[in-house]
Amino acid sequence: MGAEEERRVLVGRIVGVSGTAGAVKLESWTDPRMQIFRYQPWILKSAQTERQLSGCRGREQGKGMIATLPGIDDREQAAALIGTEIWVLRSALPRPKPGEYYWADLEGLDVVNLEGVPFGKVSHLFATGANDVLVIRDGERERMVPFVLEHHVKQVDLDARRIVVDWDPDF
Repeated sequence: MGAEEERRVLVGRIVGVSGTAGAVKLESWTDPRMQIFRYQPWILKSAQTERQLSGCRGREQGKGMIATLPGIDDREQAAALIGTEIWVLRSALPRPKPGEYYWADLEGLDVVNLEGVPFGKVSHLFATGANDVLVIRDGERERMVPFVLEHHVKQVDLDARRIVVDWDPDF
């Protein structure tokens, strides 16, 4: 198994129980949110345990989602899963379209500006509503650069593991 296949992506979390037959309430971070059921097996990870499950099924219900998980047959078993994260292997996700990137693929990339000044590595990203933001760390220094392709982000080279940005090194 290669490093790409072993990388995991957080796609959701179990947030509650539904009924008495072991169904759980989910929070999904896929777009659209029902896509979470297409990416399996799920790796359910809590502070105490980690296990893989295939065959998870679900439906939307109001503003939330309800899922049935193989081997979870009663409310008590379902309640024990509240707070559990749902991860999938990166290889289970489809290839992004040109100009689109999974955040997990950008994390850890080196960042330099147009003049070649090294900024550090992408620590993580976050959404602001207007656009996503790269958080770049170099030791104690942290920079935040809006992830706006062609404007601030001039090049993303996943093979070279490098991002080129149009950003002042003193900012």
